[in-house]
Amino acid sequence: MLEGRLTLTPIDALTELTWKAQDLAEKADGRRVAIGIAGGPGTGKSTLAAQLVAALNVANPGSAALVPMDGFHMKHAKLEGLGQTDFKGAPHTFEAGAFVAFLQGLKAATGPVSGPGYSRKIEDTVEDAFTVPAETQVLVVEGNYLLLDTGDWAQVRPLLDFSAFIVVPREMVRERLMKRHGEEGLFSEERNRAHIERNDLPNYDLIMTTLGRADLVIDLEVAQ
Repeated sequence: MLEGRLTLTPIDALTELTWKAQDLAEKADGRRVAIGIAGGPGTGKSTLAAQLVAALNVANPGSAALVPMDGFHMKHAKLEGLGQTDFKGAPHTFEAGAFVAFLQGLKAATGPVSGPGYSRKIEDTVEDAFTVPAETQVLVVEGNYLLLDTGDWAQVRPLLDFSAFIVVPREMVRERLMKRHGEEGLFSEERNRAHIERNDLPNYDLIMTTLGRADLVIDLEVAQ
């Protein structure tokens, strides 16, 4: 499935993905298309996905909407009940089946559809965090596990018309995650470091095994 691998700056990656999304939309005969932006935590895929939506909407207002996978984290209270808070962010701590059903509904929808998001300020999901308008043609779907081929996750890839996988070095991911976890001041530095080593980096390693299912792999050239 992998068509190519490019080393690009963030702005060049945005240009490449914008061109690809516009080309797919033009050939879609009015149907909705889904562009997947996958990769490990801390790779910058969320930023790139948001920029892609903005670029598409500059060229064609209202044509694109962001669809984040993170809104389908299990509720924190549910994770507490399952004794899985230490592994929050791992594949089994998401409502993968609900995410699949949501994407299926979005691709077929003819009216506005609202979906959940994730707030790092409260470390929990938020209902109706975004709305995909009826006129949207390009869904920019962003998340860690879009290309995972196990369990309910395996049903995501067939819903994507094109997928890109974003790569940055593992050590850079560790540094970025330390900064991210510390931004809201909810946890101690020791807790954050332990969580990254126990959970986030193993998730990064797992996600890296899925890059062969992408149409395009982009190695981002980013400043240290």
